[in-house]
Amino acid sequence: MCEVRVTGGTLPQEEINAYIDRAREKYRREPRAIDIAVDGDFVELRYDFGHVPFDRIRRITGYLVGTLDRFNDAKRCEEHDRVKHAV
Repeated sequence: MCEVRVTGGTLPQEEINAYIDRAREKYRREPRAIDIAVDGDFVELRYDFGHVPFDRIRRITGYLVGTLDRFNDAKRCEEHDRVKHAV
């Protein structure tokens, strides 16, 4: 379930539920936690969705790849012999 932290005031449960529903609709993911900072009539929302895994994509020998697993022997050799430039 979503952990909710409210600072600077109090909010009715219906409003908190509306903020949780907003996060689900806007980001299409379940929030792990929501920080709600109340400042008079305004609120500041901070959503925490947890760790998002991603693969590094590189351009190698003209191809965008994440890993070299699907390269054949010739393409692996080409990758091995390429000149790597410093950034």
